[in-house]
Amino acid sequence: MHFTALITLASLLFYVYLGVDVAKARVRCNVRAPATTGDPLFERIYRVQMNTLEWLPIYIPSLWLFGFYVSDPIAAVVGVVWITGRYLYKTGYEEAPEKRSLGFMIQATATAILLFGATIAILYRLATSH
Repeated sequence: MHFTALITLASLLFYVYLGVDVAKARVRCNVRAPATTGDPLFERIYRVQMNTLEWLPIYIPSLWLFGFYVSDPIAAVVGVVWITGRYLYKTGYEEAPEKRSLGFMIQATATAILLFGATIAILYRLATSH
């Protein structure tokens, strides 16, 4: 499970990067904590971080279950796709809200592959175990 572990760390480091982005945006846009509104650019950067946080509890367990029940290397590849989708979501959303869709669809598809792939593999094992 080394590949799954590495991509988990990469995913968490990406989330830390988003947190640093929010801190920088607070300074750049003059939005003092604890406020989360005020400047449209800050609000978009903040929403990227929060939306990513909302997806992590679905993505991370799905990643690990897929890695365990299906394939460690394939889970890692799909994890790279997830991070790429989140990055495209970030860059698109920061430019204009309507440009976030491609990144969102990429990461949502990656998550679905992990979630449903793991579910099917677990159900298959249950059905075929003696």
